[in-house]
Amino acid sequence: MRKFMISAMSSLALAASAAASFAQTVVIAPEQETVIKEYVTKQKVKSVDVPNVTVSIGATLPDTVELHTVDVPDVKYRYAVVSGKTVLVEPDTRKVVHVIN
Repeated sequence: MRKFMISAMSSLALAASAAASFAQTVVIAPEQETVIKEYVTKQKVKSVDVPNVTVSIGATLPDTVELHTVDVPDVKYRYAVVSGKTVLVEPDTRKVVHVIN
């Protein structure tokens, strides 16, 4: 029984570790967010609606959504305006990593 418990605890720890690595939080400093908001406002990118996609962190945007470069130092993400919300997107995976309010 003890051997089973140790094995179960090891498996649980491994699963928790794997989940934590997938759920990494992207931290955008408030100053960066302000600069990004101002940049996006000046670019006047039109909002697009994407059927069957809820705008939230982790959502994947389809290839039909154009990703725009953020001309702000130290920001490696692209942005799009979806359903009136500006989102930062990981360009390789097209996953939303931050929603700017």
